[in-house]
Amino acid sequence: MRVDDFSFDLPPELIAQEPLERRDATRLMTVDRLRGEIGEFPFREIIRLFRPGDLLVVNDTRVIPARFFGAKESGGRVEVFLERRLPSEGEQWQCLLRSSKPSRAGTRILLPGGVTAEVLGRGEGDTWRLSFSPVSGFDEWMELHGAMPLPPYIKRSAADADRERYQTVFARHQGAVAAPTAGLHFTSELLEEIGAQGVEIAPLTLHVGLGTFMPVRVENVEEHRMHRERFSISPATADAVNSRKKSGGRVIALGTTVCRTLEHAAGDDGTVTAGEGETGIFIYPGYRFRAVDALVTNFHLPQSTLLMLASAFAGKELLFRAYQEAVARRFRFFSYGDAMFIY
Repeated sequence: MRVDDFSFDLPPELIAQEPLERRDATRLMTVDRLRGEIGEFPFREIIRLFRPGDLLVVNDTRVIPARFFGAKESGGRVEVFLERRLPSEGEQWQCLLRSSKPSRAGTRILLPGGVTAEVLGRGEGDTWRLSFSPVSGFDEWMELHGAMPLPPYIKRSAADADRERYQTVFARHQGAVAAPTAGLHFTSELLEEIGAQGVEIAPLTLHVGLGTFMPVRVENVEEHRMHRERFSISPATADAVNSRKKSGGRVIALGTTVCRTLEHAAGDDGTVTAGEGETGIFIYPGYRFRAVDALVTNFHLPQSTLLMLASAFAGKELLFRAYQEAVARRFRFFSYGDAMFIY
């Protein structure tokens, strides 16, 4: 299976650059896997697709303002992108660095608010390990001086409004550097309506990392290795998933992050185990889904691992037919774009 097999033509004007005024004013494409049918209606009517007894699992990660601009002691400008907090004493992070000259261990970076970062050495892939000081009040410093890490296909700087709109309404646990974008369409009122219909809503946490944007640099899909991301599934959520499977109800994953987390934690019989850790699960066509019965997701980048996951869930031929329809019908793509319900 080649990465080129997951290419499609996308007019650049269909890449959403701004969120709509209302979260649930987007469009929803429906993909019925059993009948091979594709439909469409306003996202706020998604409640029509839920049944009493369904379980909707959401990702309650919260995006951190991860982008900072500073200078080396020599004067050269540096952009620091926090990717993942490392388990260590002090305040150490895995980061991306962008500057005119290559970075090296020992480099000190002066950041706003009196914070200094020292480059300790290489991290995973293209990243570097940095140590920040002082460590007291670091989270408050991030909120005050950091910029929201909008994806590279949004060709503008982050605005104040993005601090609210690039978060889901159920974001709780800080740690992601990208939003679980399928959740951006939901309002608190819509979630209440879904719950009132007899649908249970359960959270898990997966802190979305840089891997969601990293290009696949191999020719053969099977050779790709995912960046690892931290997750946590509570006993209550695991019990909700397992009881739903036993009763014959559907487990609906809100986004590819939820899908990956549940599939990582599921045994061969579909039983999900509570716990926390890291996952690097890579789902592509041929994968047998064990925990997830339906998927709400956005439209994804060509040749991306997210597109491969959606292809595995819907079936590649059906999914690409849906994408052709989405382009023809002028759906809006990617993070601030429209959504799809695959069932």
